Amino acid sequence: MTTTANPLRAYMAVTAAYWAFMLSDGALRMLVLLHFNALGFTPVQLAWLFVLYEVAGIITNLAAGWLAARFGLAATLYAGLALQIAALAALAQLDPDWTIAASVVFVMAVQGVSGVAKDLSKMSSKSAVKLLAPAQEGALFRWVALLTGSKNAVKGAGFFLGAALLATAGFQAAVWGMAGVLVVILAAVLLFLPEGLPGRMKGADTWSGWRSHDPRVNRLSVARLFLFGARDVWFVVGIPIYFQAVLSDGTAEGRREAFFLVGGFMALWIIGYGAVQAFAPALLGRKGQSEQAIARKAILWAGVLVPIPAVLALAAAFADAPAPWLTGLLVVGLLIFGFVFALNSAVHSYLILAFGAADRITRDVGFYYMANAAGRLLGTLLSGISYQFGGLPLCLATAGVMAAASWLIARRLAHL
Repeated sequence: MTTTANPLRAYMAVTAAYWAFMLSDGALRMLVLLHFNALGFTPVQLAWLFVLYEVAGIITNLAAGWLAARFGLAATLYAGLALQIAALAALAQLDPDWTIAASVVFVMAVQGVSGVAKDLSKMSSKSAVKLLAPAQEGALFRWVALLTGSKNAVKGAGFFLGAALLATAGFQAAVWGMAGVLVVILAAVLLFLPEGLPGRMKGADTWSGWRSHDPRVNRLSVARLFLFGARDVWFVVGIPIYFQAVLSDGTAEGRREAFFLVGGFMALWIIGYGAVQAFAPALLGRKGQSEQAIARKAILWAGVLVPIPAVLALAAAFADAPAPWLTGLLVVGLLIFGFVFALNSAVHSYLILAFGAADRITRDVGFYYMANAAGRLLGTLLSGISYQFGGLPLCLATAGVMAAASWLIARRLAHL
């Protein structure tokens, strides 16, 4: 592999490109969710809109590791941005006169392209950190925490941007505007990304070895699957639809108000989650940052996460109907969930880079994020199904079960 003469400049360029992508990714998710909910789609139909996005993530993360090893991280980063532009341009062609079935199939396909784009960009950016971070103690944890935390803060801003654009400019204008901005960003990255970003790696000519032989990488990946399933089972469909139902009075003006409020909460959650991730090294303590020490913290915080959705599920079941006290409790409880979830995610993001071998880092990271995408897919499907058939209590109870599974799997990390 090659190395760059100015790793900090390369890191900043990769981070800036990743920020731009995630801003559009967050905005697109909120646009699609709120627009089609307003058109009367059921929770299960809304979940289906995002299924191919997550399926594409599973496949792409395996292929992206090989592609990056074969052609270089810069190539996969450019490809991710270009595909997102294509997805946005295609989505702008959506015809409101199409049937629900045709709309679902079309949006699923476009979201699939967007899923490929997202995971190409993510894998490129995360792998670059492993190869660019200085060798000094604690540098890798700080660099990956900053990239991941800032990315999620930007994605949170995208959630609010998407809701605001839908309320003010409308669906098609918002989509075309985001595509135009990404064209400018891609041009800037092509012009200014420093030469020498790590490229082709040994063993890149075959697909063999797509799964790691390190049991730590494999166990961490399964724990990650259930961790993100525990989030997305309420995050993708359940909570946004519940909040929109509670906050909207059914009028056009009420729906616009609800768009802003729901988008604002989702944005606040993601931004707070990103901020906690960025400061995770300081929050978790600067001393004793060995791999084993961080693995023990991963187990601890995975256990702390479990009771939060369980308590919220009991409260929702007790209320039996939307109520102001329940809405307030959900806001507070889910923000606490976000804090604990962010610490879990931050230590996972460090551990995969610490466990992964430098000469096959794109494949280890690709396998890990394949599990991440599988967790999101599982959470997305269960979000629509559980909310439609059991309402908010079943949605949150399912999140608790998945959080418990993540904790039980993570417990073995300290012994590997």
